Amino acid sequence: MVASLLIAIPFLGAFAVPLFGLVSKRLSHYVPALALLANLIISIVLVPQVMSEPIIVSIGGFTPPLCINLVVGPLGLLLTILISLVGLLVAVYGVNYIQEEPREKYHMLLLCLLAGATGMVLTGDIFNLFVFFEILSLSSYALTAYNKDRGGTEAAIKYLIQGSIGSAFILIAIAFLYGLFGTLNMADIASMVGGADPTFLFISLALLIAGFGIEAAIFPLNAWLPDAHSSAPSSVSAILSGIAIGTGAYAVARVTYTVFNADGIMTLIAVMGVVTLLIGEMSAFRQKEDIKRLLAYSSIGQMGLILFAFGISTQSGVFAALFQLVSHTLAKSLLFLAVGYMIYRVGSKKLSALAGLGRKMPVSSFVFTMAAFSLIGLPPFAGFMSKFSVVRAALELKDPMFLWFVVLMLIATVIEAGYFFRIIQNMFFKQGNNIEGVKEAPLSCLVPIGILAVLIVVIGVYPQLVSGMLKAAAQGLVDRAAYIQYVLGAP
Repeated sequence: MVASLLIAIPFLGAFAVPLFGLVSKRLSHYVPALALLANLIISIVLVPQVMSEPIIVSIGGFTPPLCINLVVGPLGLLLTILISLVGLLVAVYGVNYIQEEPREKYHMLLLCLLAGATGMVLTGDIFNLFVFFEILSLSSYALTAYNKDRGGTEAAIKYLIQGSIGSAFILIAIAFLYGLFGTLNMADIASMVGGADPTFLFISLALLIAGFGIEAAIFPLNAWLPDAHSSAPSSVSAILSGIAIGTGAYAVARVTYTVFNADGIMTLIAVMGVVTLLIGEMSAFRQKEDIKRLLAYSSIGQMGLILFAFGISTQSGVFAALFQLVSHTLAKSLLFLAVGYMIYRVGSKKLSALAGLGRKMPVSSFVFTMAAFSLIGLPPFAGFMSKFSVVRAALELKDPMFLWFVVLMLIATVIEAGYFFRIIQNMFFKQGNNIEGVKEAPLSCLVPIGILAVLIVVIGVYPQLVSGMLKAAAQGLVDRAAYIQYVLGAP
């Protein structure tokens, strides 16, 4: 039952924030960091046990499928560690970065968002997958509008409308599945899905992919993302880009691989991924003004690459997708956090306003460059190994169509390099205007971005630190028979 704390602690932390605020406003701002540190420690402690055998938590005194259950396997725990780690660093960053009131509500919403993301990757029940998705989504809507300006409010409303449509799709699909099978347990549905009406199965799968695809920013379901990421506080943008859309991609992969075993649509998934990748990178390249909007479009491209790797439909492809998800989360969180204080110092999100900051804010600019190089796929950063894994997995199929997909992926990488090198050149090799009084970010912000930068290099140089868990996670997603067996205990 210790695994249940991974969801309970962030929720309890959210309730504790206003209680601590009665004693000390300053003290309440540290509650998210303490809660997420506890989650990170618990997650790491559980790794040896989960690598040996997944942990099944049955709630209510019954056994699956009669109860709500959590499935803490290598995949769920890997993503929980990632959520807790990035969440912890963003929480530390936000202590001094977030100055607008009501700060207590910011910290409460942040914890609710992360609790929802953790619940999504650990639940074994498709209705609770929806419930946790709603918790994540509602928190995201509110945080997007946190600055209470016109741009943020408009972006949050767009996000809310599109997200609500996605939620309706998911709920309709769940109703179909419950009508077909009389159960909401994902393993139980997976064990019976082969004998069901294929028409209703296809409709349900299409609705689930569309619903979760909105959160995962799959083209053409990603219209909300550029406005939301651009308008939200940079710490929120880091969470949305690093964690929220990643859990959407996880949900798409979980229902596709585990619940439906939908081998027949994997090529379509790969095509959607390549299209999303190209659209995202070309849109980012066209951005000449707003740095955060550029990074938001870059996130769309990265999610396309992850989706393409899932569409390869082999264990190597899933390994590559998860590796790319890890490297994207670390790098994109670092980019948003590094640029957050640059924007704060110069008072503008315009790319031209960042000119010359390489000399005025050398640490922030340097780690921004490291994260950009990682996303491009340059050694010795984590992104090089993850992109190499995607290319290798695609070429292993020996399919001419996937060879062309790799060519398109490399073209997208060149486009990506073009706009990131343009930003770096602007920071380091151009003279800035009115930046004489600009200072480096405070230590409370440099520490979390420094840790992210170190992780990007360490994983790039020593990928074996994460490759074992990534392989186990990939096997757990591909081997649905084993998932059914250890959840239901069936022979």
